[in-house]
Amino acid sequence: MSNNVKVLIVDDSAVVRQVLSEVLNADPGIDVIAVAPDPIFAQEKMKKQWPDVIVLDVEMPRMDGITFLKKIMAERPTPVVICSSISQKGSETAMQALAAGAVGIVPKPGIGNRRAALEDAASDLIRAVRTAAHANLGNLRVGDRAGTVGVTQKLSADAILPATSHAMAQTTERIVAIGTSTGGTQALEAVLTALPRVCPGIVIVQHMPEKFTASFAARLDTLCQIEVREAQNGDRVMAGRALIAPGGRHMLLKRNGSQYHVEVVDGPVVNRHRPSVDVLFRSVAKFAGRNALGVIMTGMGDDGARGLKEMHEAGAATVAQDEATCVVYGMPKEAVKLGGVDRSAALHAIPAEIMKYV
Repeated sequence: MSNNVKVLIVDDSAVVRQVLSEVLNADPGIDVIAVAPDPIFAQEKMKKQWPDVIVLDVEMPRMDGITFLKKIMAERPTPVVICSSISQKGSETAMQALAAGAVGIVPKPGIGNRRAALEDAASDLIRAVRTAAHANLGNLRVGDRAGTVGVTQKLSADAILPATSHAMAQTTERIVAIGTSTGGTQALEAVLTALPRVCPGIVIVQHMPEKFTASFAARLDTLCQIEVREAQNGDRVMAGRALIAPGGRHMLLKRNGSQYHVEVVDGPVVNRHRPSVDVLFRSVAKFAGRNALGVIMTGMGDDGARGLKEMHEAGAATVAQDEATCVVYGMPKEAVKLGGVDRSAALHAIPAEIMKYV
């Protein structure tokens, strides 16, 4: 029997089903075992053969994707990648999907030459499916989920900010920099909701598509004692505030005197992501040095591993989420391998690590 990732595609568009099938079947490690125009048909297909990963649309006849996702997670948890149109209006629906248990989101192109656009997004879709297949759903609870994808090109943080060996002198102004990806929205919720109102300023890169981060930050802001918001260029990093890098743009830490602020910039993808954790961590190493704590959490790949080592070498304290509590032990594992981690901690212990650092 093949060890390839078995995929079920559920979408009410025949064109989308056909193109997604062609894109995924072109990868030698993926087999599309079935397609369905809606969840009712999908359930019949799943009785015959259960998929490793489900690629799911949201708006469909007879049963919507969110309802189907909740049903799957309640009956037999299976990695689900949402392939849905992105718009400011639809981003809230995407957040509902993440909260219901989806481990990834791939933007679906809008009207126009959809076939060409879907084919252009082939690498994103393949990477999302491969990431989902490695997800440890035992570490996901219904509440919030994460995961997004990058593109095949892999640049380092040099593309945005040159490396430096000079860290700023220590001050009383402390900050925390957090990087995460697949499983990260759930992990960030667990960490941020546990923090008291008086805590260090926090800067965060969570791999998410453009326009989703604003809804994600707004949702966290309603749940947390601290202020959580999507970062804007020039926002000050201050106690009791967490700034989340906007999807599709890099975020860097800068310093003016004793105060820190963020710079939000365009630029090429770094480590297949924009925003990139490596870009944020390198800027923190450069402008905060020993005044910072770096935290790398659940996620596929190695984005952030080199940046965390740079922070470590600049005198920052560094923590990695442990394997037992990660949805995907990729980014923390690579950071540990590079020697940039002071200690590993379970997810529930990370808020205490942040406050202990203070």
